[in-house]
Amino acid sequence: MMETKKKSALADKSMLSRAVKDSFAKLAPKTQVKNPVMMLVYVSAVMTTVLFFISLAGIKDAPSGFTLAIAVILWFTVIFANFAEAIAEGRGKAQADALRASKKDVSANKIPSADRKDQVTVVPSTQLNKGDFVLIKAGEQIPADGDVVDGAASVDESAITGESAPVIRESGGDRSAVTGGTTVISDWIVVKVTSEPGKSFMDKMIAMVEGASRKKTPNEIALQIFLVALSIIFILVTVSLYSYSVFSAKQAGVPNPTSVTSLVALLVCLAPTTIGALLSAIGIAGMSRLNQANVLAMSGRAIEAAGDVDTLMLDKTGTITLGNRQASEFIPVDTNSTEELADAAQLASLPDETPEGRSIVVLAKEQFGLRGRNLNELHMKFVPFSAKTRMSGVDYDGIQIRKGAADAIKEYVTKAGGIFSPQCQEVVDGIARKGGTPLVVAKNERILGVIYLKDIIKQGVKEKFADLRKMGIKTVMITGDNPLTAAAIAAEAGVDDFLAEATPEGKLDMIRELQTKGHLVAMTGDGTNDAPALAQADVAVAMNTGTQAAKEAGNMVDLDSSPTKLIDIVRIGKQLLMTRGSLTTFSIANDVAKYFAIIPAMFVGLYPGLQALNLMNLHSPMSAILSATIYNALIIIALIPLALKGVKYREVSAGALLSRNLLIYGLGGVIAPFISIKIIDIIIVAMGLV
Repeated sequence: MMETKKKSALADKSMLSRAVKDSFAKLAPKTQVKNPVMMLVYVSAVMTTVLFFISLAGIKDAPSGFTLAIAVILWFTVIFANFAEAIAEGRGKAQADALRASKKDVSANKIPSADRKDQVTVVPSTQLNKGDFVLIKAGEQIPADGDVVDGAASVDESAITGESAPVIRESGGDRSAVTGGTTVISDWIVVKVTSEPGKSFMDKMIAMVEGASRKKTPNEIALQIFLVALSIIFILVTVSLYSYSVFSAKQAGVPNPTSVTSLVALLVCLAPTTIGALLSAIGIAGMSRLNQANVLAMSGRAIEAAGDVDTLMLDKTGTITLGNRQASEFIPVDTNSTEELADAAQLASLPDETPEGRSIVVLAKEQFGLRGRNLNELHMKFVPFSAKTRMSGVDYDGIQIRKGAADAIKEYVTKAGGIFSPQCQEVVDGIARKGGTPLVVAKNERILGVIYLKDIIKQGVKEKFADLRKMGIKTVMITGDNPLTAAAIAAEAGVDDFLAEATPEGKLDMIRELQTKGHLVAMTGDGTNDAPALAQADVAVAMNTGTQAAKEAGNMVDLDSSPTKLIDIVRIGKQLLMTRGSLTTFSIANDVAKYFAIIPAMFVGLYPGLQALNLMNLHSPMSAILSATIYNALIIIALIPLALKGVKYREVSAGALLSRNLLIYGLGGVIAPFISIKIIDIIIVAMGLV
């Protein structure tokens, strides 16, 4: 534990050192021009520096010491803004360095096709192209992204997910995708390469976490345009104030009390520099928080869209329910005994290795003491489940036992001349209405009864959905269950709507219908059949264990492949928007206070009546300008932790959130400068700096 803490501290020290260096490297004009508001501060710093050197030659716009102080403070303001962005990027760069260390060029066992494993050609992984086949054995690193087309193996994906527990990757199904840089630890697999060199999932991940591929989101661009417009207005106001002060001084026959240096400082203080300095850091930090949650966003737009989402489409199995249905009751019908039903159900379930099958064996054992029988001694022949028959069972000594879906067993029995009684149908319908799954058991084409399989709702899910509802987010459950079962589970889980007997076309149509009504939709998926719906959704989270088609269709990839991650993604997106909105409110509120700090003190010589607006009772115009400029620089540093961590997430309505932000960050943004500028004014006067 101590060693871990020491490593963490060293990593933080290294990250801090890198951020300080990057702060100075970002002083290059081509970097500064990307942020127009801070470019204004940058130009102001250059201008005051030039004015200082001119003043040394005897041409003084203001006292040389005052001009130097303003120049130094403005340079620090630019550096602090650079530092905010650099420290936010530092996390991503550290993660990118770790990924680069795990990504190395390895040898690949290239084969002509999946069925010609004996014709191996060893080539560097950099020479693999899309469509090539490679054989990977235990202990070897997977050389490129691809899909398993033959075999099954345990794969260590800790380089990607951070989880040390190995996962199974096998051909067919939705767990066939593998990622280059992970390691096979048992058995073997044949992989068909799905990425070109330099465009692998690991390459994309490095680019994203490092921030090299980060593009400004539409909301961020819109806010920056607004900030630029404000800055232009303040430039015009400042120029007008200078002209007006020159005119007023001549009319009054007194020296002009304003200087270019003081007006430049005024411009910087009134411009929205606080949010301008932190805007980029907020976006990078939001992406970093998503990376820490083991989710890779393909664009910043996806994170921002997650914050605006108002409809969540969630799979039932594994998200709302535990995913493993459990046998809870044996219900005999037509004068059959419960023990006979339990005995037949257990026999049919002994070869069944599914969680449902094992739960039936356990329930029969607990209720009637029925122990597992030796299948070899009974000479049983297992009839496996198939999608076509939708039932399974056993045959032995001329006895046939089948268990399966009600309609499948009904067809099986009636074809053989048996009867599917109204009582059995009534029990089946009753279980479906409760949200359970009925499994009908037949012995020699005679119905014995029904097994009640119960879907277990995850603990706390109902409360989570209630919290989402408070935020105005609608939840839609997607399930393959029949409408009766789906309705019962939806009611128990507390979701707002459901899509029963879901098909790929049904999911796609529902998303389109919701979007037509103006909703922003988020959903998760992992299979090829989910790809059309993922491509249509505004926020599409593909599981890392899913198919390549699903990952290409989504705009986010969950490295943990957790269906519940969608809720966390929405929270992170909303927290990003909340943080940006809160700090924008704070920044603009700051300008109001700085106006009362500088304007009255600066022009009180021309208009003594302005003394009434000098609410802070600052010492002099020079101390007022210095104090406000120092505060303007220091507040950026003070707000960096909040920009990186984000405003605390609260599950409340938009109206309540707006009221809270106006109270805390609006009122706080007005009060904080009044107190801080006054304290700074007292300190610099006490130190004899003015």
